[in-house]
Amino acid sequence: MNQDVIVVENLTKIFNGSLVAVDHVSFNVKRGEIFGLLGPNGAGKTTTINMLTTVLKPTEGRAFIMGYDVVKHASIVRRSIGVVPQEYTADEDLTGYENIILCGDLYGIPRDTSKKRAMELLELMELTRFKDKKVETYSGGMRRRLELACGLINRPKVLFLDEPTLGLDVQTRSAIWNYIKKLKEEYDMTILMTTHYMEEADNLCDKIAIIDHGKIVITGTPQELKNSIGSDIMEIIILEEDDVTNLINRIEYVKEVKKRSDRSYIVRLENGE
Repeated sequence: MNQDVIVVENLTKIFNGSLVAVDHVSFNVKRGEIFGLLGPNGAGKTTTINMLTTVLKPTEGRAFIMGYDVVKHASIVRRSIGVVPQEYTADEDLTGYENIILCGDLYGIPRDTSKKRAMELLELMELTRFKDKKVETYSGGMRRRLELACGLINRPKVLFLDEPTLGLDVQTRSAIWNYIKKLKEEYDMTILMTTHYMEEADNLCDKIAIIDHGKIVITGTPQELKNSIGSDIMEIIILEEDDVTNLINRIEYVKEVKKRSDRSYIVRLENGE
């Protein structure tokens, strides 16, 4: 059950001989896990996904998906994975149903099979009543759900999501989170996702690797990462002149209090909460 489905060893990508986009990255993703690459724009998240999905060839290092080398066994890897990129890829002149069937054709899936799967996926993503509408009429959230459906047509064992809620409003983002959780629960799917939203990683991921300037800074569960911070820092300003350091120290979860000369207090709290 805890088998490593994705194994990444010192994966590196250098562009034009000098631009290091990904710098000796290593991590493992276990079966059924949602693993998040969290970092700012330009951190190397998408480049990492592109190497793992065989779009880019690594400069150095190795990576394995379901035991298959992403370079030596690229065609087998591509048949085993689903990919939902940042950009919308659906053809706006086709209906949602037609787009899913088209993706099935690209995978070489027989039409009888792809038609049945398409209807199942439309129902899963709550798009059945919009299946015959052209994609140009879809909202941002509907398009993202359609992209998820297209990425699942080949019944992948591993799903890659690149910034799955980028550009969506808060309510729609929350809805997409629920669909991603549903995928994990109903299909026991292994998911690797990238995001620059901390609350998204905290809400969805079983494990997170923080990446910056192409390097993994730290890896752990959301709670482990929050605890590693040690504490949150809060500033309190008291109008009275009396020293209330001892009073603040008695409050639950307060680790340390420092009084400043301007009647303000720096308070450290436990557990990074």
